[in-house]
Amino acid sequence: MRVIGLDVGEKRIGVAKADSSTRIAIPVGFINVDGSEWREIARIARLNSTNLFVIGLPRSNEGNETAQSRYVRAFAKTLIEKVPGARIKLQDESLTSVMAEERLKSRKKKYEKGDIDAEAASIILQDFLEGLTGKGFSDTSPANTLEPLKPSLRSAGGASERLLSDKALQELQNAKGIAKKQSDKVILNTKKAKHKMKTATKWMTAIIILVILGLLGTGIALMIREKKHQDYLAWLAEQEAQMVPEVFNFTILPGENIFDIKKKLVEVGYSETEVDEALNAQYDFDFLKGRPEGATLEGYLFGETIEFYKSATAKEIIETFLKEMGKVIEENQLEQKYSAQGLSLFEGITLASVVQKEASPPEQPTVAQVFLSRMGYGIPLGSDVTVSYALDVVDPDRVTYKDNQAALKIDSCYNTRLYAGLPCGPISNPSLTALLAVAAPSDTTYLYFLTGDDGLMYYSYTEYEHNQNARTHCKELCNVSL
Repeated sequence: MRVIGLDVGEKRIGVAKADSSTRIAIPVGFINVDGSEWREIARIARLNSTNLFVIGLPRSNEGNETAQSRYVRAFAKTLIEKVPGARIKLQDESLTSVMAEERLKSRKKKYEKGDIDAEAASIILQDFLEGLTGKGFSDTSPANTLEPLKPSLRSAGGASERLLSDKALQELQNAKGIAKKQSDKVILNTKKAKHKMKTATKWMTAIIILVILGLLGTGIALMIREKKHQDYLAWLAEQEAQMVPEVFNFTILPGENIFDIKKKLVEVGYSETEVDEALNAQYDFDFLKGRPEGATLEGYLFGETIEFYKSATAKEIIETFLKEMGKVIEENQLEQKYSAQGLSLFEGITLASVVQKEASPPEQPTVAQVFLSRMGYGIPLGSDVTVSYALDVVDPDRVTYKDNQAALKIDSCYNTRLYAGLPCGPISNPSLTALLAVAAPSDTTYLYFLTGDDGLMYYSYTEYEHNQNARTHCKELCNVSL
């Protein structure tokens, strides 16, 4: 089984992973605590096909729980709520961050605070794995277990060896208590002072012997631990050098269309047949049900970078990006906001895909306003980027439509210069800013815009002003081939 280890802090969460069959904990990275940590933890769990988590539970030197312990317990309970079915073990830990930093320093490579958190998570998880015999998770273990495991007693490696020094300290404290009681008896009973002094002397002698023996034992244990720790670091470095990466990142950028995505999937090793089957498959998401019959997945593959196992199919990749789009739609209430603009979800995404191609994020709300106003007046959108998409569909190599004059007359439902209203579907995968721009356009009343040769946006109210802007500011860009 696969297990995820977490070192929980108030700013960052260190992450490690391991397979219980090999029992080797590997640092994965860290997650910033900014509100998105639950979704990221769920994504990591989904990627590793597990719902098993080992979370470090800090304690004081005396073994008592602290404010940080309570914070971790609260975190664990929230994780159960955020990741349904999560099974959790709280692993006793302390000073793991110090140990993690020592490890990183010994490797003589640059590291950041997040690297320390990830290394600490691997120490916590390794301790759990090494004490797993007869304990821990099993297929029949109850879900949402929040009691900490007792660390195994061993002479080197991990948090459990610290019990050796803790035991010596406890013996010292006990011995001091006994000495104090004997001293009190000497003061209270002056008649037996001589006898009590002898007794106290014997106890103090015994205490000193116990302390010396305890410190010697602890010192020997620490020397053994350090030797085994160095051996472990050397072995771990060898294992890491021999490891073959099992995962890869796949990125969909905002503004890329379905043709771009197909090309990228083929470049990473998927066959064209498998990619076509994945793009044309039926997916059971509610937000896809309002599309017109025959609509593609264009516009619904939300742009971001996601990590996949090399064994993932093309269909699994497409489905993962669709899930991300579903989260964006739900979390931002896009369906309700588009309805307020008189648009269905499909129409809102279609318009956002045009806005994405036409304008940079700061200008997108105003460009969305221009298009919505033109639709309200029954004026064609007149967007050249929709014409380019029409060409990509029927003539990607521009064999037939060799110049702009011919291209602008292409008879396609995507040609918004020829036909009023929205194109017949999205022309790209819009970013969150473009999706929100259509949901909340700017409070302006422009009817025209263009991007000048200087990269700035020029708006106008009349066709005369628009043509004047074109003559003044768009002598080169307005003549670029579609």
